[in-house]
Amino acid sequence: DPCRNFHCKRGKVCHADKQGKPSCICQDPAACPSTKDYEHVCGTDNKTYDGTCQLFGTKCQLEGTKMGRQLHLDYMGSCKYIPYCTDYEVDQFPLRMRDWLKNILMQYYERDLDTSGFLTEKQRSKVKKIYQNDKRLMAGDHAVELLLHDFEKNYHMYVYPVHWQFHQLDQHPVDRLLTHSELAPLRASLVPMEHCITRFFQECDGDQDKLIALKEWCHCFGIKE
Repeated sequence: DPCRNFHCKRGKVCHADKQGKPSCICQDPAACPSTKDYEHVCGTDNKTYDGTCQLFGTKCQLEGTKMGRQLHLDYMGSCKYIPYCTDYEVDQFPLRMRDWLKNILMQYYERDLDTSGFLTEKQRSKVKKIYQNDKRLMAGDHAVELLLHDFEKNYHMYVYPVHWQFHQLDQHPVDRLLTHSELAPLRASLVPMEHCITRFFQECDGDQDKLIALKEWCHCFGIKE
């Protein structure tokens, strides 16, 4: 099979011609495998797609057009009304996000106790210090005042989770800068629950160069240089 090790980018599939020469052609959206409701995604055109296969296949077919350039994955799940994010809400957002990141690392650490592989050895040793700290605020739906008080009192517990998330996202390429596409996986999964995340990321980009540097990221989360 000439297509076996032939890689195509998202939205394209391998096709072998009569001579057996492979090339990439646009995925036919109608030929995408059927999906469950929870696999639906919302595009930036505010249209619900059955899944990422259908969305990126459609984007590929529109290649070279203005619509094609503007079409991206907006968020996971069917399209719905996303309320406007107020100034007050965007100010509170880092409090919940910092707490959430810390709790994700706690879960990874607990899972690693049974099956290793979620964290590297270096990450584990850093997370262990937070995990074993008896002053740690346990996961839960906490009031904004409590989250703020905990951040001020136990600041050191929040520094690593913020750095860790940045480096998890900074992958293509690893250059200490986050692009729109590097932020997309985190943003797309959170928009339905956290409607302020889009505005938060926009405002994180202090110099408006469409890139979020580590310094800008930390500043947004209240982490000192």
